[in-house]
Amino acid sequence: MSEFINNASKRKEAIKKIIRLLHEGKTVEELQAEFGHIIAGATGQEIAAAEREVIAEGMPVAEVQKLCDLHVAVFQAGLDTEPEPENRPGHPLFDFRTENELIERTLEGLEEQVLQYAGGDQAVLQTLRENAKNLDLILCHYDKKENMIFPVLEKYGFEGPSKVMWGVDNEIRTDLRGFNELLATESPLGVTLESRFNELSRKAKDMIYKEEKILLPEALGRFTPADWQQMKNEIAGEVDQPALQEMNGFYSAAHTSEIPLKTGALTADQIDLLLTNLPVDVTFVDENDKVRYFTQGKERIFTRTAAIIGRDVHNCHPPQSVHVVQEIIDEFRAGKRDVAEFWLQSGGAFIHIRYFALRDDKGAYKGVIEVSQNVTGIRALEGEKRLLDW
Repeated sequence: MSEFINNASKRKEAIKKIIRLLHEGKTVEELQAEFGHIIAGATGQEIAAAEREVIAEGMPVAEVQKLCDLHVAVFQAGLDTEPEPENRPGHPLFDFRTENELIERTLEGLEEQVLQYAGGDQAVLQTLRENAKNLDLILCHYDKKENMIFPVLEKYGFEGPSKVMWGVDNEIRTDLRGFNELLATESPLGVTLESRFNELSRKAKDMIYKEEKILLPEALGRFTPADWQQMKNEIAGEVDQPALQEMNGFYSAAHTSEIPLKTGALTADQIDLLLTNLPVDVTFVDENDKVRYFTQGKERIFTRTAAIIGRDVHNCHPPQSVHVVQEIIDEFRAGKRDVAEFWLQSGGAFIHIRYFALRDDKGAYKGVIEVSQNVTGIRALEGEKRLLDW
């Protein structure tokens, strides 16, 4: 047993050293030759643990993200021998594995059409455009992963590697957007289209490998039956209200009791109805930077799941935008600003996003609310409407 512990300890230190050496410019081949005998049999969990430690020791998440493909390449032989994650119909990971298979098959089918177009077959362009729409599955898959798996893993101490993975997810999103934009032009240059697709396909397939060999085994080893059930409900579009209330520290059984407010009194059910039916998405983060509440409107703009209740707001954003979140909170907390706003276009909709500082009667900072609204219809209004016209 002591020999096993010593070997595991040596392997972890070797993995950490390899990660640092990769970032210093050493090649995969050099490291495999030098450390191959030590890291033989390295598991996805060990690689993730090593990434967590080097991040904790001061290596920026962005730096780990930059070369995480090479991390996997060094340890590929060991990872290939790991058993597959659980794959039972009805289990949430069955959905994830099925989605990965569909993504891979879609990429393989598109590859042939991209090559045909690059080779001069103009007739395939329209079919290629139609089939490329299936790549939207990548966006749905990453959204589910980041909002249902990452928050739960964070509760159990698995944080750094998920941040790294989220950063790579965003790179893939950018590559997919660039490919789609080029594909939508009148006559995209075949060579450029092929190059962009190859980069997108490579990164997406590498991500599938990382999920199957690192992320999903970590989830299987850490999630409780209650975690899986919550995730299953959310995949089915069901929100576990008791779970939400428990995570938010809310244990009131008397929903019919009125809660006194400054300008009236409402029951908990009435407050919930009021907030749920607002034509905006609202998320509340308290003064300790923890997510405490989000509305559940009929048309959500951004994905929110029960798993984010109690989550540090910094972990609700990819590494590329955490600094913006921190700047907003710092300015609000210091009393320098009360509002921050952004707007963007997504899927043909114009989205307005505003952040408001919350302060008590004495001016003490009590948190922030994020208010997001689809204002496409509002922006299109003209003239006046003074009479009721259904």
